[in-house]
Amino acid sequence: MKKLHFIVIIASVFVLQACVHKIVTVPAKVAYKTTKGVVKGTVAVGKAIIPGDSDDDDDKKDKK
Repeated sequence: MKKLHFIVIIASVFVLQACVHKIVTVPAKVAYKTTKGVVKGTVAVGKAIIPGDSDDDDDKKDKK
């Protein structure tokens, strides 16, 4: 009987391990994708707002 209890406990550990893995990784993936989108948006806004940023590339081409 003790052997059966041990097998049930070990099986439960493996089943719960998969559940814990899902609980941890899903929010991490969502946070990563959200942060990635926010950073891309911030960079795009920064490039649009900073004056003369694109003019610097043209000046370098003219000097060569």
